[in-house]
Order: sequence, then structure tokens, then C-alpha cells
Amino acid sequence: MIRFASLPVPYQVWLRRVGILAGVSFGLALLLIGYLFGTSDAFFARLFGAFFVFFWLLAVTFLGVVPFINWAAANWFGKGWRAVPAVSSSRRIRTTTAAGNSTSRKTTSTPKRLK
Repeated sequence: MIRFASLPVPYQVWLRRVGILAGVSFGLALLLIGYLFGTSDAFFARLFGAFFVFFWLLAVTFLGVVPFINWAAANWFGKGWRAVPAVSSSRRIRTTTAAGNSTSRKTTSTPKRLK
């Protein structure tokens, strides 16, 4: 019986991500080319070029840059860099008056304009 080594990369997850990126890229390219040029001549050539550019930008960003930044932050800074220490509140606790929660404030008067 032939046993395959377990692959470290789950290909179904990657295929789903690539499919989502391809769909979003195609939709953006279709909207952009349709809005700018309509369905005039060279529609499919423009659509292919725009799809390729959108797909490349999104794929590099979401499949390369974002995972690398997550990996680098976890490995270079350690797991404790994300933990935010509890900040003690320096605000005073509001005391309630006998009349309720309302506080009395002086009314401000605006200066009158000279004519």
C-alpha cells in the first residue's frame, strides 16, 4: 500500500482562496472596462489585461504580504507583543447629586455685536 506524506499546505483552502480572488478580480475588471470603454472593440483583450492586473495585485497582497506580516510579527516580536496591558482608568468617578444625575452648570452668555 502506497502512503503519501501529509502535505503541509492544505490545497483545498488555497484553491478556494484563489477562486475567490479570481472571481473578485473578474468582477472588478468587468466593471472597470465596462464603465470606461463599454463593449467597444478589443473588449476581451482589455478585460483580460485588467483581470490579470487585479488578480496579480490581490493575490500578492492577500496570499503573500498579509501572511508574511503575520508570520514575521509572531516570530520576530514574539507572542507577547500583541498583549495590551490593562490601562488603569485615571478618570474620576462621577458622583451623583441629590437631585439625580444632572449637574448644575453656569449658562454662558455670548457677547453682543457692536453696530
